[in-house]
Formats: sequence, structure tokens, C-alpha cells
Amino acid sequence: MSFESFAGAQSFFLWSTFVVAAILGAIVNKTNFCTMGAVSDLVNMGDSGRMRAWMLAATTAMLGVVILEASGVFSLGTGTLPPYRGTELQWGRYILGGVLFGIGMTLASGCGNKTLIRIGGGNIKSFMVLVIIGVIAYYMVDPYKQILPANWYARFFAPWLGKASISLSTPQDLGSIVAGWSGQAALTVRTIIGLVIGAVSLFLIFRAADFRKSFDNVFAGLAVGLAVVLVWYFTATTTITTSDGHQSLTQFYANWDFVMDSSAGKPQNGSTNLLPQSFTFISPIGQAWGYATSGVKASFVTVGVMAVLGVILGSFLWSLLTRRFRIEWFASFKDFYTHAIGGVLMGFGGVLGLGCTIGQGVTGVSTLALGSFMTLGSIILGSTLTMKIQYYKLVYEEEASFMKALITALVDIKLLPAGLRKLEAV
Repeated sequence: MSFESFAGAQSFFLWSTFVVAAILGAIVNKTNFCTMGAVSDLVNMGDSGRMRAWMLAATTAMLGVVILEASGVFSLGTGTLPPYRGTELQWGRYILGGVLFGIGMTLASGCGNKTLIRIGGGNIKSFMVLVIIGVIAYYMVDPYKQILPANWYARFFAPWLGKASISLSTPQDLGSIVAGWSGQAALTVRTIIGLVIGAVSLFLIFRAADFRKSFDNVFAGLAVGLAVVLVWYFTATTTITTSDGHQSLTQFYANWDFVMDSSAGKPQNGSTNLLPQSFTFISPIGQAWGYATSGVKASFVTVGVMAVLGVILGSFLWSLLTRRFRIEWFASFKDFYTHAIGGVLMGFGGVLGLGCTIGQGVTGVSTLALGSFMTLGSIILGSTLTMKIQYYKLVYEEEASFMKALITALVDIKLLPAGLRKLEAV
């Protein structure tokens, strides 16, 4: 999609995301799609329905991206946001960030996306979580590059986490890595890998009869995956028609001073914020904080800001339509500080892991990025351990110290031998 002016292209770039996000917010509210809930159902009740819905979302997004790239509709190379296909496999931050995020989303009753959904439904607890995430993510990233001499990640984390990284000779998506070993074209290998993983995943998802009969779970998985693909498509194919041909928004932004008479309408940090991207919610919540504190200046509006606002609006409208809007406050001081700690951990973890359950678990996986699979696995690990520790402490009370509950939880998920079990399984 090409436009005659930067303003027209940017408007479509932003508003198309907002519309898709609003629809996504309504669907997620309606179907109760939630990765934390999916982990909880599986760990606590043995119910895999919502986990299969999440897997369907990731698979749908992956197949959509694979097919569109193979067809030449767009190409998501290393120049995407977040840098899913970067050549630095930052395994340390993926694992640490994922575990912290998994713990945080469990304590705060939902991931970044679920926090926005709950706000739309009237949950003031989630609004507090949103503010905490927003402040931390804003200073961790400094998304508008105009306040901090160095963001918190560069100052406090990069000096030691940067050592837990591997420099690859290729982008970190599975297709490029295997192509580097085999000497084949990365696009061809990526397509084959994506189609094979997609076919196996669909077989495993739909082999469960109960899942096939669940309209909400099937609908949610397909809709969330398709929403991710649509935003990739809109942000990767929006161009500006110039005398030199079609230019992407970032290309036009790089030449702004040569082609524009003034800085009016120039977005903040457009070299990053105008890159092709899709749904992720932790850094965008930080962008939303920066947008709000800027006095809602138009130059601070990003795809991330529009995604955050769109999901909240869609959830709000669905809550009103179905008369499910309810103001919810903290039940106790413990409920308050538990949510606060969860927000802090999600803020730091989401930035360190370069994404959340949607950002890495669906959007990142859609690019076949190895780092996305690592982050997702770490998120599920952190969430699972937290739930099991909470459960054992609830059942055994004083007898279950934190270390006893942790060791027993690790035994339950087969990460420690059974002989080390400290509490009887319940």
C-alpha cells in the first residue's frame, strides 16, 4: 500500500493497527484467551484447551508469515521491531527476562495483553499494574531517545547480560540458521521449516476432540494469530510514493531534512518506531506512558501506543455490550502488593526478554526466531513454578517453606530427580 505523502502513510500505519487491536481486544475478552490462564488450566486442572488455543494462535501467525514471505508479499529481515531476527542470540536476557515475566504475570493475574483486557473490563488493579509496567518499560528502553543519557538496560543490565550472548553469522530465525549450515537459500529453508512445524502443530492441536468442539478456543486461536499477521502486513507494506520510487517509512524518515521543509509532523525516534512490527505489549506500554507524560503529543504516537489503546477500547466496548463491565479493586493489602510485585517483574522481564507472551510467544514465534522460543519456554517455566509453589504453600502452610516448595515443584516438572522431593505430591 503506497501513499502520496508521509502523513497519509503514517496515518494508515497507525490506524490500521488501532482497528485490528480493538477487534483483538473484543475477541480476547469474549473468549477469555490468556496464556497465564492456559498454563494455570494445564498445571492445576490438566485442561489443555486454552493452551491449545494459544498454540493455534502461534501456529496461525507462523504459517501466515511463512506463506506471505514465500509469496514475496513482504520480507521480515533483521530490520523489524523487536529485533526478532537479529544476529545476536542474547540467550541470557531471553531466559532471565522470560522467567521474571512468567513469575510476574502469575502474581499480577495476567500478562501484558491480559492486563489491558482487564482494564477494559473495569479492573482498577490492572490499571495499577499497567502504570508500574509503563514506568519501568519506559526507563528501561527510553523509546523516544530524548530523556536519558543511557536507558536502564544499557546502564544496569547490558554490562553483565551482554556477556551471555552468542554472535551468529546469520539471522537467528531457524530458516537462516539451518540455511547457513546447509548452504541453501534462507527463504526456501524457512518456508519448509515453517510449513513442517505448522503441519505438526495443527495435528497435535486438533487431535483433541474437546478442543475441536470448543468454539471460543478455536476462534480465539485463529483470530489472535490472524491479527498478528495483519499488523505485520500493514506495517511491512506501507510505503510512500516518491520521485525515486516507493520508500518505506523508515527510509523516508532517514531523509526527512532533505525532503521536508520543517520538522512539523516528524515522529520521535522514527528510525525505530516506524519499522515493520506486530503485537507486543510491554515496551508499547512504556511508549504509552511516554505519550501520556508528553502531553499526548502527536509525534509520540507509535504503533505500540495505538495497540495498547485499541485493545483497551475493544475490551471496554465488549464489556459494555455484554454487560460484563465491573469495577474491581484490591481484596486486601496482600492482593495489592502481590499485583505490584507482579507488575515490577513483568516490566523488567518483558523488556529483558524482548517481549511478552504475545510479543514473543505469538509474534516472535511467527518469525521462527530462536530467541522467541527460548523466551516463551522461560515464561512458561517461571509461571509454572510460581503456580506450583503457591499451591504447595497453600496446602501445607507453615510446613512448606519456599525452598521446600521450589524443590518439590522442580521435581514435579522433571527438572530434579524424584529422590529430592520435599513434600508429598497433591
